[in-house]
Amino acid sequence: MENRSFFTTGDGCKIAYRFDGPADKPVLMLANSIATTLEMWDAQIASLTRYFRVLRYDMRGHGQSAAPAGAYSLDRLGRDVVELLDAVGIEQVHFCGLSLGGMVGQWLGIYAADRVDRLILCNTSPYLSPAGYFDEMIRELARTKDMVGMADMFIGNWFPASMRENRRDVVDGFHKMVQTISPQGLAGSFAAVRDMDLRRTGALIERPTLIIAGQYDTVTLASHSDQIATAIHGSKLVVLPAVHLSNVEFPEEFVGEVLTFLRFAA
Repeated sequence: MENRSFFTTGDGCKIAYRFDGPADKPVLMLANSIATTLEMWDAQIASLTRYFRVLRYDMRGHGQSAAPAGAYSLDRLGRDVVELLDAVGIEQVHFCGLSLGGMVGQWLGIYAADRVDRLILCNTSPYLSPAGYFDEMIRELARTKDMVGMADMFIGNWFPASMRENRRDVVDGFHKMVQTISPQGLAGSFAAVRDMDLRRTGALIERPTLIIAGQYDTVTLASHSDQIATAIHGSKLVVLPAVHLSNVEFPEEFVGEVLTFLRFAA
């Protein structure tokens, strides 16, 4: 996809981002799942830009952003967002993140709450274990020759069998997307997930928060969304009959929940 712009973070990492929608609308920022690019939101852009200026970005290690060597941290991924907002001169956004993007969203709600108006946390978790699983994935990525095997794994985790059979065009597009991800960048991101633990600090989030869970999610279980909802006072929990990429599997329902929470008619 063209129309990306770039800025460089304080630690020297080039980050790709793009805007869609009218410049005079409030800004809604979208953050991706691990192993995807900002194109994972393509199906939502037409609906969202009726009401918002949408800001998307490739997380470090993904898409057209740089993929530095070594372990990333959730703190660094969160500061990437703050520095991006500083670079484009935006004080505050609505923030919607899915999976790893939702982990970044939790970090922002805790440590950079002044930059967030309303917060949407989708198919995410405050903590994932065991650490040994992520260590094995990192070791595998160090010796991988291509990303086909990883793509197969992610597709199995993201979509139900019925969708893999009946919506091959969509699923194949995501399979190809995963294959474009840098193994080094994915390994760094796995380390950030491995080392994350927001189970205690999540209660510090005071921004109005919508939590969207997947009933059949085997990665970030619906029970993980329950934990987040319990921790964040006044939050709203919605469970869609989805696996992991709820915005892709149920795009209309997903956008409807987002727009309703952001106080627009779907």
